[in-house]
Amino acid sequence: MPQFHLSRRGLLTAAGAVTAGALSAPASASAPRGYAWSNVEIVGGGFVPGIVFNQAEPNLIYARTDIGGAYRWHEPAGRWIPLLDWIGWEQWGWTGVASLATDAVDPDRVYVAVGTYTNDWDPNNGAILRSRDRGRTWKITPLPFKLGGNMPGRGQGERLAIDPNRNEILYLGAPSGHGLWRSTDRGETWSKVDSFPNPGTYRADPNDTSGYSSDLQGVVWVLFDPRTGSRRRKTQTIYAGVADKDNPLYRSTDGGLTWSAVPGSPAGFVPHKGVLDHVNGYLYLATSDTGGPYDGGSGQVWRLETATGAWANITPENGSWGYSGLTIDRQNPGTLMVATQIAWWPDVVFFRSTDHGATWTRAWDWGAYPNRVKRYDLDISDSPWLTWNATPPLPEEAPKLGWMTESLEIDPFNSNRLLYGTGATIYGTRNLTDWDANATVHFAVTARGLEETAILDLISPPVGAHLLSAVGDVGGFVHHDFANPGLMYANPTTGSTKSLDFAGQAPSVIVRVGNGEGRFGISRDSGATWTPAATQPSGITDAGRIAVNANGTRVVWSPDGAAVSLSTDDGATWTSCSGVPLGAAVESDRFDPNVFYAFQAGVFYKSSDGGASFASTGATGLPVEGDVRFKAAPTAAGDLWLAGGKGTVYGLWHSVDFGKTFTRVRPLTEADNVGFGKPAPGRSYPAIYSSAKAFGKRGIFRSDDAGSTWERINDDKHQYAWTGAAITGDPRVYGRVYVATNGRGIIMGSPS
Repeated sequence: MPQFHLSRRGLLTAAGAVTAGALSAPASASAPRGYAWSNVEIVGGGFVPGIVFNQAEPNLIYARTDIGGAYRWHEPAGRWIPLLDWIGWEQWGWTGVASLATDAVDPDRVYVAVGTYTNDWDPNNGAILRSRDRGRTWKITPLPFKLGGNMPGRGQGERLAIDPNRNEILYLGAPSGHGLWRSTDRGETWSKVDSFPNPGTYRADPNDTSGYSSDLQGVVWVLFDPRTGSRRRKTQTIYAGVADKDNPLYRSTDGGLTWSAVPGSPAGFVPHKGVLDHVNGYLYLATSDTGGPYDGGSGQVWRLETATGAWANITPENGSWGYSGLTIDRQNPGTLMVATQIAWWPDVVFFRSTDHGATWTRAWDWGAYPNRVKRYDLDISDSPWLTWNATPPLPEEAPKLGWMTESLEIDPFNSNRLLYGTGATIYGTRNLTDWDANATVHFAVTARGLEETAILDLISPPVGAHLLSAVGDVGGFVHHDFANPGLMYANPTTGSTKSLDFAGQAPSVIVRVGNGEGRFGISRDSGATWTPAATQPSGITDAGRIAVNANGTRVVWSPDGAAVSLSTDDGATWTSCSGVPLGAAVESDRFDPNVFYAFQAGVFYKSSDGGASFASTGATGLPVEGDVRFKAAPTAAGDLWLAGGKGTVYGLWHSVDFGKTFTRVRPLTEADNVGFGKPAPGRSYPAIYSSAKAFGKRGIFRSDDAGSTWERINDDKHQYAWTGAAITGDPRVYGRVYVATNGRGIIMGSPS
């Protein structure tokens, strides 16, 4: 599993370019027999650092996410369409989108700069993805360096820009000291701009030895002045923002041949955003004392009169925040808006000016403390979980207007329309100009189709809700249907749920654990209501894994940092289990209430006394390294399947004797998880599902004959990058499978 927690100069030729989706399954692998793939809707869930409107065609809008790919807006349906689901396991980092550009000359063209981490967490270099059909199909140009779609500073931008006069010319601002890059053939080949003098100096934390916060954030955005070129002449004046607090702004006036620092540029801050008003000749900067997106304690907004070189400080307020989310109204370019880049308490503030920044009004003002007087209201009916089940004391409110508001964009064709991203969703309005008449602006969740969550566990009990999920950052949900967000877990509400289980013979009993003050919850009504534990084992550093026995009377919890522990009273008290190491993965037998299992470092353990004590079964040949996940099958006591490993000991194993012996299952040469669903017609053994590799091909596989044969059920258009965390079939619907992704939410596949 990916761990989340120099450059070559000269020309990168198209020899490395490939076409997405060009591979097909070998003849020895069964071709998919028609599966339909879609999201189980949560509606939102992740950070949206960039929203990009095409400047030539109305309603052509794109959104980029930090780990969940890119999306295109579909106006008739009011939904976002995912564009990068074809990215496979080996290039999982390409789902982190560092920047996006849409072509105003040829609106069918769109470019995406991809790569998740610039340090060694991501094994691959970044790439430029090129599409001539609005993201339906792509060609790929690998880069000789990494990009950081999920790195510090990812809300700055856009790093990728297209010359509005000669659209075969593109620029890319790179991180990690790689400077500025240029393409003159619509992104097919790239070369470094050797004349660009400054690759950036700012690092979020120079002392971070992991390379995550200590990386140079680099050249963070590029802007063209369209007045200085024509269809026969490339744009001559180009601006570049650099993460350098002393020299944040550079300019070329000769079409990118030479570059120099812009005199008088405001120092002391990082230039998060730059926007050019080419009608009036103003360049605006929004700055912060950090690169964000989680921090920022001060910042300013500046205006440059490009004709004279005169700078004006037009900062709305000198508050305890940086600025970002900068946008202007292209229909009325004297109107601009800017957001506090981060203002955790009590809320983000949007500022609006209709006179080029001379005066400003706020989205909300202080009334009689702790009350606020607001120019807006919020409609979260599409994502009711955005309250996080909280009613905070004033002046905070739930839901918030926003946080991590790096993307804030007025529609270039409609002054009343604005979209902005937060750390969890996209909001939009269609009556923005009512702000200026002191009327209420109506913001509503505008995130249907955009599903950016990391899924950590899934269960599908045979009664009650069809699906329960463990979700990073937004807790988890009980889904009775799949076209709505579902019910967020409460009592306790956890930041990230890590593990779920249901009782095999009493499936309305469900347990979960997550991060937060109340880590453990148990439900005896299929997730409709929950009861938190009165106590928890001491020393816990993370939630770990949870298991409930077959009749729902005993729970074994293996938290990180604390002993594997047993509760027989729904978490009122906990007793350390003997014979099992700290951090072991735990599961329960589906039939025998006295039997639990555990695994760590190649050793399989069994408890026959309801979890009080464990002992090694003596099984051999199991993985010693790598992540391992195992489950008991809903068939008979002692029927177990184990997936995971590393290197040559990496695959799927089966035991029918309570884990005393395991047999390796072929042809799966790699397998990362295992799950069960309703048997195929005429069969008695459950359908088995795994995210695995077989016949040399990664995919989602199903077996209808207890593992004797396997069929790949996804196709190259539906790969979803890393799918190793969890998988489960539906015990009530044959063929339906639920797949956990790291950034594309919960994927559901059904025979079509």
